[in-house]
Amino acid sequence: MQSLPVAERLFPAILSGEKTHTIRWREPRIVPGPMEYVCESTDRRVVVEVTRVWDVALRDAAALVGMQAAWPPDVMLAGKRAHYPQIKLGDMVLVVEHLPPV
Repeated sequence: MQSLPVAERLFPAILSGEKTHTIRWREPRIVPGPMEYVCESTDRRVVVEVTRVWDVALRDAAALVGMQAAWPPDVMLAGKRAHYPQIKLGDMVLVVEHLPPV
C-alpha cells in the first residue's frame, strides 16, 4: 500500500477528518486509491482513500485547496520550507486530496 509520513502535530487533524489534503515535493508519487499516513514520531498509522492528485506549482497550490486567504505565497513558502528547505514558489508539487479515515 502507498504511504506517506506525516508530522505528529498534523496527525490528529487527519484522524478527525479536518485535514483532507497534503502537499508534497520530491516524494514518492501517490495515485488515487488507499493510502496510509504514518505518524513520524509514534509510528501510528491510518488509512485514507485518495480521491484526486494534481501536479501544480507551489504558488498555485493554496488556491487549489481553497486556502489562498490563509496561505498567501509568503506564508505558503515559509511553511513548506520548514519541511523542504530548498523549495521555491515555482517548483511543481503534488497535491493529494483524500477522504477522512473510515
